[in-house]
Amino acid sequence: MKKLINSADSLVTDALRGIAAAHPSLRVDIDNRVVFRADAPRPGKVGLVSGGGSGHEPLHGGFVGYGMLDAACPGEVFTSPVPDQLIEATKGVDGGAGVLHVVKNYTGDVLNFEMAAELGGDEGVEVATVLVNDDVAVRDSLFTAGRRGTGATVFVEKIAGALAETGAPLAEVARVAREVNERSRSFGVALTPCTVPAAGKPTFELGDTEIELGVGIHGEPGRTRAPLREAREIVRTAMDAIDADLPLSGETLVMVNGMGGTPLIELYVVFAEVEAYLREKGATAVRSLVGNYVTSLDMQGFSVTTCSLTGELTRLWDAPVETPALRWGR
Repeated sequence: MKKLINSADSLVTDALRGIAAAHPSLRVDIDNRVVFRADAPRPGKVGLVSGGGSGHEPLHGGFVGYGMLDAACPGEVFTSPVPDQLIEATKGVDGGAGVLHVVKNYTGDVLNFEMAAELGGDEGVEVATVLVNDDVAVRDSLFTAGRRGTGATVFVEKIAGALAETGAPLAEVARVAREVNERSRSFGVALTPCTVPAAGKPTFELGDTEIELGVGIHGEPGRTRAPLREAREIVRTAMDAIDADLPLSGETLVMVNGMGGTPLIELYVVFAEVEAYLREKGATAVRSLVGNYVTSLDMQGFSVTTCSLTGELTRLWDAPVETPALRWGR
């Protein structure tokens, strides 16, 4: 194993120190492991909190800032944040208008966020929760009951965050967040496994000519193993799965996401095939992201996430954002 780390035990803390040094627009509570907007809490504004295991960067800390999250809680690598972190984040972003928890559908995340919401309520903070469960690959997995939460998390955080910036009430911010999730679908493909530093070995095995179709962001098994083939065929398999679950049509937001180890040139090859597939279905990719947004350490592969847009969702997507990982309009 070759990793640019000091030790597996200090990895998350060391990374948080780097985030704090690199981004003065953030305030990093290293002791409690919370990444805040430097100006949080904002009086009268709904606060947005998300979190999850480390190893998926820039998710979630890279999406803290104007127009997105007010705080993010990183757990250990591929491990849910604990309730103590989450309640510190929740109290730390409450400006009197309530707090929205954006939760990916993994059992540990769900349970710990539920506990934090209850604790927040006990302390007078109104908390609403949106559960992200966009992955169409499998219904249940090693980490979930129901669908996994993956790439749509970025869409939910951006669009709900934009609405929160306008001063909209908690119920409206929660409503639009749930609408984004309902309109979004994802499918992932792995070319290689990833290596968790504490384990020191790959999380699963793939032969030199094998790929995993429908892989999860922690390396969970997908639908099937298959031989490596041309990108257009792999993309078609992914898009067929998305289209079968929620037929593709109209104006669409698309993210082709790298898993951490895939060159950008390959991700653009994938996007070209995704865009062609959408045109076949009578859909149009009117907004797009191509790059690393929800990674799995050093895994090679990609995921595709689509969201069927409305006029409101497009306006909120286009609204200004200023975070380490997304930035436009300011």
